[in-house]
Amino acid sequence: MQLAICPGSFDPVTNGHLDIIERSSRIFDKVLVVVFTNPLKSPLFSVEERVEMLREVTRDLANVEVDHSDGLLSDYALSKDAKVIVKGLRAVSDFEMEFQMARMNQKLAPSVETVFMMTSTEFSYLSSSIVKEVARFGGCVRELVPEVVAQRLAEKFGRQAR
Repeated sequence: MQLAICPGSFDPVTNGHLDIIERSSRIFDKVLVVVFTNPLKSPLFSVEERVEMLREVTRDLANVEVDHSDGLLSDYALSKDAKVIVKGLRAVSDFEMEFQMARMNQKLAPSVETVFMMTSTEFSYLSSSIVKEVARFGGCVRELVPEVVAQRLAEKFGRQAR
């Protein structure tokens, strides 16, 4: 069985993330979407909230499961016997950082390959940070995130979902 891991902070999950997850689910036998904590970031949503939202938006993908970890991605991949890490790229600017992380993961876990997948064109500008900023100032995020996420953002910022 070919197991792939789609890691991220998913704060919150966007349609761009979902695009990569859905496409990965068509390529690999099983996909583990893993919410990782990043001590360099101050998340809007708790790990539990992010896991819950991801489970809701991926529930129709039979071969996708959601988990979380606060350790190293390479250690997590080895513990699950995963052979592939799938990373989404929006633009060339993403590649530099992702390349460095892929090289480190390769050093720590040589049996695990990193596969880069380009996001679909319509999501190439989309990031969780942009979504949070638009939502914070009352902008419409319904075309940027799944409906459940739009609702959760509205609740966080005390506004109507737009």
